[in-house]
Amino acid sequence: MNNNPNLEMEKLPKELTVLFSLLSSRTGQDQELLNMDWDFFLELAFHHRVYPVLYKMIKSQNERRIPPNVFAVLEQAYRSNTFQMMQLCQEMEFVNRLCTESTIPLLFLKGPVLAIELYGDISLRTSCDLDILIPIADLERLNGILIREGYQKDDYILSVLGDWKWRHHHVTYYHPAKGLKLEVHWRLHPGPGKEPSFTELWSRKRKSDFLRTPVYYLGKEDLFFFLVSHGSRHGWSRIRWLLDIHQLLQQKIDGGILHSLLKKFHSLKIGGQAAILSTQLFDTKIPKELTWMLDEPQASILAEQAFFYLHNQVNLHSNLLPPEVFDYHKRHLFSLMSFPQKLLYAISTLYPYHTDLATLPLPKYLHFLYFPLRPFLWAWRKTRKHALS
Repeated sequence: MNNNPNLEMEKLPKELTVLFSLLSSRTGQDQELLNMDWDFFLELAFHHRVYPVLYKMIKSQNERRIPPNVFAVLEQAYRSNTFQMMQLCQEMEFVNRLCTESTIPLLFLKGPVLAIELYGDISLRTSCDLDILIPIADLERLNGILIREGYQKDDYILSVLGDWKWRHHHVTYYHPAKGLKLEVHWRLHPGPGKEPSFTELWSRKRKSDFLRTPVYYLGKEDLFFFLVSHGSRHGWSRIRWLLDIHQLLQQKIDGGILHSLLKKFHSLKIGGQAAILSTQLFDTKIPKELTWMLDEPQASILAEQAFFYLHNQVNLHSNLLPPEVFDYHKRHLFSLMSFPQKLLYAISTLYPYHTDLATLPLPKYLHFLYFPLRPFLWAWRKTRKHALS
């Protein structure tokens, strides 16, 4: 297999290659810092959300080649992020207590617990919200609790015939007084697709005692599966997600358990994609028991595809993506799927969407008619869209 895909490192901006060198502690020549656009360097550090760990590495290595004004900007941002993470720690304890008192089991997916797990310090990873996973059966109960505590639900999910349960994977809450956002997951990833049940994940959970009360989070192999699935779905458009993989691969992961997990959920090639990108960009040393990831079929191709997002500094969270980025990302998402996943996705398109309800409003007791009507409603929308354009 091709363990060294053509990732076209030479086509990356110098500022980005220097960023990779600093984050991976590679020793470079003074020459590489000549003619640097330091404003662009900072822009990349903030875009990729790696400025806290970048600041720490520059400071610990006593890196004198970085201009003082650049270091000062990173230091200020580092301090602000530390304060933000301390706020999230407080809210973690609060949400954890609410769920414990209501006997709702929850797993923290990201936030401060992930910073501690991967970097050993809450200040070294950014996070703008808390992500928790609970059983779907407890969603309604937790919704009532959060509303009573001042959270406001963002009702952005449009659904018909209950498709939200498997097409979506989380709902967002915002607390205006605290200025904090909470994402409540009932799945790890959007559907359709198979993934470990909450019961399975709970049985393999780990406990963290860095707060005054214990909190629970994913086991190592489940965490790897979650992070590579999330990162690949976003095209690894932020290198912070790859830095997370680099950090996780420094820990002891059971190769047999991980292989079985990724194989069961058709994710071997995206595990390989993440491993290849991490080795190429951060010089990650893959443990012997995990080197099979580097030889996964199609992993090299997927790694090459991910460079589109680095070359173009893609922000998938922007309100309006350029058409070429939107089309590329749609194709990339499809290429991440296995054949069974593609088949399941094709079948799922036959299930009614909320757009069918908007096209032809029917009373709720007649919603079952959207199944036979869906092809005609889809064709009508396409015809109208073409006519309007």
